[in-house]
Amino acid sequence: MNVKIKKLKETAILPLYMTPGAAAADLFACLENDVTLTPGERAPIPTGIAISPERTDTVALIFGRSGLGVKKGVTLANSVGVVDSDYRGEIRVCLINHGEEPITVHHGDRIAQIMFVPIELASFVPAEELDETERGEGGFGSTGVSGTK
Repeated sequence: MNVKIKKLKETAILPLYMTPGAAAADLFACLENDVTLTPGERAPIPTGIAISPERTDTVALIFGRSGLGVKKGVTLANSVGVVDSDYRGEIRVCLINHGEEPITVHHGDRIAQIMFVPIELASFVPAEELDETERGEGGFGSTGVSGTK
């Protein structure tokens, strides 16, 4: 699938798949000045790019980088970012520092990853009754923690 990318800033770095088997491409910070996140602080980090996927049945999902999460405690503030196929503004990544130390984001740092996924829109059909399942109305934690039943 082709995705048109517009550099909104001259210094923007295009997304890059780091290995041949990578499912997601890294996104890079596009900053004029460093951004320091103290513990508990969050900030939107610009990437300097906008995209236009060739297909409207596709969504770009933004995920955190595992190394930042594990080593520094830095994740996405909204867990997963959703970039709709018709959005043409700058992709910004809202990072949050869950760690115990301040972390500084520099221009060119790999801050997140972007994955393109096909979507299927649902038709919502009003119903008086729903089919029965083994789980039923069991919600949070209803299936337990152990790997056995």
